[in-house]
Amino acid sequence: MINEFTKGLFKENPIFIIALGLCPALAVSTQVVNALGMGAGVIFVLLGSNIFVSLLKNFIPEKVRIPAYIVIIASFVTIVDLVMQAYAPSLSRSLGVFVQLIVVNCIILGRAEAFANRNTLGNSVLDALGMGIGFTLGLLLIAFIREVFGAGT
Repeated sequence: MINEFTKGLFKENPIFIIALGLCPALAVSTQVVNALGMGAGVIFVLLGSNIFVSLLKNFIPEKVRIPAYIVIIASFVTIVDLVMQAYAPSLSRSLGVFVQLIVVNCIILGRAEAFANRNTLGNSVLDALGMGIGFTLGLLLIAFIREVFGAGT
């Protein structure tokens, strides 16, 4: 089970190894605080969507599987967006449209389709945490380098 968690950190890191989510990674990684905010949002959405997909996989018809996953993901993204607007308005303004674009992020839809749909709840949770933390660490590394060399802060 620990392998499900650690593969997202190193072996299958979403940014550096699998090369998914590069567009938001480059767009929001101008400052470490932006990377941390986006990473936290992605972790929440990954965790929520993997849990729901894993629990509902036997009830979602094959023909509407992908649209159903997108609705589930969009629900969690809406929660993230509203919470950011309410409690971190400057972060929300800084991240802009990229928070809403989490809905179509390849990492999240890919993990729902390729992993949560085919595995147990426990493994799906570990996969979501590993991939989400791996994505966040990738964002933080890129943001740190960009902030130090770009802004000198």
